[in-house]
Amino acid sequence: MNQKVNTEVQALVEQALAGDKKALETLIASVQDLVFNLSLRMLGTFPDAEDATQDILLKMITHLSSFRGDSSFTTWVFSIAANHLKNYKKHMFARYPLNFAYYGEDIENADIRDVPDLTQDVEKALLAEELKMSCTNVMLQCLDAESRCIFILGTMFKLDSRIAGDILGLTPEAYRKRLSRIRQKMADFLGQYCGEYGAGKCKCIDRVNYAIQSHRINPKQLDFMTAAEIPVQTMLDVKNAMEDADDLSQDFSFCRPYRSPERTKTLIREFLDSTQFSIIQRS
Repeated sequence: MNQKVNTEVQALVEQALAGDKKALETLIASVQDLVFNLSLRMLGTFPDAEDATQDILLKMITHLSSFRGDSSFTTWVFSIAANHLKNYKKHMFARYPLNFAYYGEDIENADIRDVPDLTQDVEKALLAEELKMSCTNVMLQCLDAESRCIFILGTMFKLDSRIAGDILGLTPEAYRKRLSRIRQKMADFLGQYCGEYGAGKCKCIDRVNYAIQSHRINPKQLDFMTAAEIPVQTMLDVKNAMEDADDLSQDFSFCRPYRSPERTKTLIREFLDSTQFSIIQRS
């Protein structure tokens, strides 16, 4: 991030702290999609990611005076978000944790043959794509919270190891080593089991009805397929070029970036218009 951008952001922060609502809205808009995507990958589901995104943005708003400009504004927000999400206990997978052994066992041994047609006249190929995005996103829940965050920052956001290390309290060298090991673990699992991204026998099209029966996807609510995608380049605004953390060639193309839901934006706007926010501004 160049000095001009830093200066512009610092000016927006100062204006927002002085009570300029438009400046604050501009700051929120600059990071809300990034926060939502980090939340979605960390927590696994759209509803949990929406709730966490609101929490993080409100925390950002109420702690704005602590931003000193020692790092970029985006890095500062990522630090708030990462700390919040690593300790977040309200999401579904905190109550029902996953691991690679369980996930592999389900792929190998689930009886998918005699499940009735549950597609409800929704095109099966569309449901299969929803399952693919959901399954690989949920697969991240097999990692512990910090490993998951390392993988997401390095693979989806492609952060420089110095920046990611600062966010997570790791040295750049420790971050690179852990990222390499985690990416290898993910690639090995995909290679062994997944027929979409690896050489495994699991094909989403064959498991659609089983996934509906197991409440893993809902034909009436296709979160991934109805979400608006955004250009991957918008995920890269913290750095100028991707650092080559290791030589693993796995694509990990399931890490698609999405726009934050309109409901989240509406709730934030309502908060900015509320009496509660006016009291916070005056305090």
